Amino acid sequence: PVFCVCVSLAAVELSLKNGRHHCEGRVEVKYQGKWGTVDDYWWSLKDANVVCRQLKCGHALDAPRAARFGSGVGPIWFTYIVCKGTESTLNECNSFHIQNYRKKNDFHSNGVGVVCSGFVRLAGGDGPCSGQVEVHSGKDWTLVSDGNFTFLTAQIICAELGCGKAVSFLGDVSFRESDRQVWPEEFRCKGDEPELRFCPRVCCPGGTCHRKAVQVSCSVYTEVRLMKNGTSQCEGQVEMNISGHWKALCASHWNMANANVVCQQLGCGVAISAPKGAYFVEGGDQIWKARFHCSGAESFLWNCPMTALGIPDCAHGNTASVICSGNQTQVLPQCDDSVSEPAASAGSRESAPNCSDHRQLRLVDGGGPCAGRVEIRYQDSWGTVCDDSWDLNDAHVVCRQLGCGEALNATVSAHFGAGSDSIWLEDVNCTGKESHIWKCPTRGWGQHDCRHKEDAGVVCSDFLNLRLVSEDQECAGWLEVFYNGTWGSVCHSPMTPMTLSIICRQLGCGDNGTLDSSVVPREGSRLRWVDQIQCRKTDFSLWQCPSGPWKHRSCSAKEEAYISCAGMRPRSCPAAAPCTDQEKLRLRGGDTECSGRVEVWHDGSWGTVCDDSWSLAEAEVVCQQLGCGSALDALQRAAFGPGNGSIWLDEVKCRGRESSLWDCAADPWGQSDCKHEEDAGVRCSGERKALLSTIPGTRPGPNPVRGIFSLSEMLCFILGALLFLVLMILVTQLYRWRAAIRALSSFEDALSEAVYEEIDHLVTMKEDLLGGTAQGTDTPAEDYDNAEEVPVPETLPASWMIEGDVPPEENGMMASQTGSSLKFSEEVAGPGKEDSPWMLQGEEGDPGYDDVELNAP
Repeated sequence: PVFCVCVSLAAVELSLKNGRHHCEGRVEVKYQGKWGTVDDYWWSLKDANVVCRQLKCGHALDAPRAARFGSGVGPIWFTYIVCKGTESTLNECNSFHIQNYRKKNDFHSNGVGVVCSGFVRLAGGDGPCSGQVEVHSGKDWTLVSDGNFTFLTAQIICAELGCGKAVSFLGDVSFRESDRQVWPEEFRCKGDEPELRFCPRVCCPGGTCHRKAVQVSCSVYTEVRLMKNGTSQCEGQVEMNISGHWKALCASHWNMANANVVCQQLGCGVAISAPKGAYFVEGGDQIWKARFHCSGAESFLWNCPMTALGIPDCAHGNTASVICSGNQTQVLPQCDDSVSEPAASAGSRESAPNCSDHRQLRLVDGGGPCAGRVEIRYQDSWGTVCDDSWDLNDAHVVCRQLGCGEALNATVSAHFGAGSDSIWLEDVNCTGKESHIWKCPTRGWGQHDCRHKEDAGVVCSDFLNLRLVSEDQECAGWLEVFYNGTWGSVCHSPMTPMTLSIICRQLGCGDNGTLDSSVVPREGSRLRWVDQIQCRKTDFSLWQCPSGPWKHRSCSAKEEAYISCAGMRPRSCPAAAPCTDQEKLRLRGGDTECSGRVEVWHDGSWGTVCDDSWSLAEAEVVCQQLGCGSALDALQRAAFGPGNGSIWLDEVKCRGRESSLWDCAADPWGQSDCKHEEDAGVRCSGERKALLSTIPGTRPGPNPVRGIFSLSEMLCFILGALLFLVLMILVTQLYRWRAAIRALSSFEDALSEAVYEEIDHLVTMKEDLLGGTAQGTDTPAEDYDNAEEVPVPETLPASWMIEGDVPPEENGMMASQTGSSLKFSEEVAGPGKEDSPWMLQGEEGDPGYDDVELNAP
């Protein structure tokens, strides 16, 4: 298509030349009937964005200069264009007047180009060749509804994007962003259209499109076949259609698991043998050298993990072959599980007996197909292997069986995390030459006395890892790859934007990066593992990218790659700078956001804390630092599951009042004699919210008491309540006792006053009686306070006078106190009584009568 703009009232047509599709290439304009180019002086991504928008090709991905898409011919119409990037057409930008600058000694070698995203893209997947279907509306990207979406439409999209063929599409997918706009039309492709924009379209039924997205996966690996004598059968040389070309697969590291996937994919039963080069035909296409690492459970060969990085060229005639059992309905007898293989020959790696063996092997949670926890599928269930007697001989068999080279390490104690479900094997005792791990002597299937904390693992020589090395930056630094047990640098020739994008995406550092050639080369000697990396847009990881073979010295020190990714940040922070101590501490594996395994960020990675010396004081600091309240429990022995990576801290000792865990005393960073089975954890009192997911390979720990309090806290609370209750009872009793004492004292004081008044009257009576002048009734003294007269016997008992004893209460004598007077009942005061409750003591004639006691009832 050709689009026009007006420059100085003259019509100008725009076009892109020499690109892979109509949305990339060299920018050309047509003026006065002649096509010409644009000079790259001040050309930028903003200018390219306007060109892409004008051509309805999405947004600009790149604005190449220096005639990347070849030199043009004819005039050079523009030499200076400056756009803001928001213009709809190129004529809205600032520019010099149009003329032929070729005549002014300008050159076509300075021509500009653009790379546009195109009308359609796949977003949110592992790369540009998988994800949700989106089209560009001219202003923004909009989602395509899954309504009436077909496999033919998916094929058109994959072909337009240069991603091979569609291998799957999935409808009824939730939008990545709920508020996204939906394209108002449905595409009805017939399959022969060159691009999606040429497909027939219809408006969505009722004017409203189904608000569910469609996800498409493309692959350059689309078909597989077995060729024998020029025909496709159920035995023969393995060939795969790669980007439209049939290529034989190399037999290096080819195994029975790969062969089984091919046979099942073709409907040819199961693999009986996999001879090398048995059906090689001279003059065939180039041999594809990539290696596949199938477990046997995959439906298609291209679903298996694949490695192309560092793989050397295949030896002549060393092609992979497979002999299948026949058709899918043919049933072979089950292989005898008890069969052992004492010392297998090399041929045993390539063939199997004529029986059906559904057992499979894989490595889990190791970051790749060649490292991890050993798991075996037996009786349709995956299970682990116990680490009792586990050694390098056993690991060698596993690595060789998986096509992962030789074993570098045989790990124990659930180094790659604890598994689940069954533990299938224990006391594995291989010689190292067996073809399958289940051919080695063992106790028998399911016979064990182990737990999953004893799961075995392996690290094979073909295990790969990737990192950027820098002292102060994260997502920037010297690119290094781990191979054959050693880290080595990567050479930068060539390092295209696609390769940089795949590297940064794989490291979780953004979608793009740049190669920095101005950095001073590193000193010292190191391995320089690989060069000539050429990633394609269909590659999901660096491991799938073709390259030169592994070498100790693939380039010079000056050619080592230093990369800066879009997610570059200071190394001290786990997130974008600036960061605080709180952001360098987290809890993982718990049932709430305030409980879990303690992990700290140090030296660019997360690691755990050993539980040596771990107590409530350390847990309190962690909880306070995270804003999770107070510590309820300090858990040990990986209560929330063992972590991964480094164990950064050991012997942490806090007082409990520090503001940060970094303020506590501890052993030097990374110096620990612990295993991940000793990872420390905490449970805090903060707001408890359920987590949506946990870190793979971890398990939630035990919860002693459901709720806020731990068992020890609950017991303390109960004992404290009982102690408080007892204290309250004692205080109440003490109060009552003191009140009674005060009342008795008041009572005795009042009684004493009344008694002395009564005694004064009795003394007077006594004197009258002794003087013989006593009468039956006397007039009370002036100060006599209404006390009733008590008759006194003529003769008092001698015992009263001498011993001073108080006579016992008789005839129900009762007393009551009112004011300062003492009254007795009529019964007591009656004349018929012989005894008196009084005891008078003292010498005769003593006027004071001080020694008088009252015994009140």
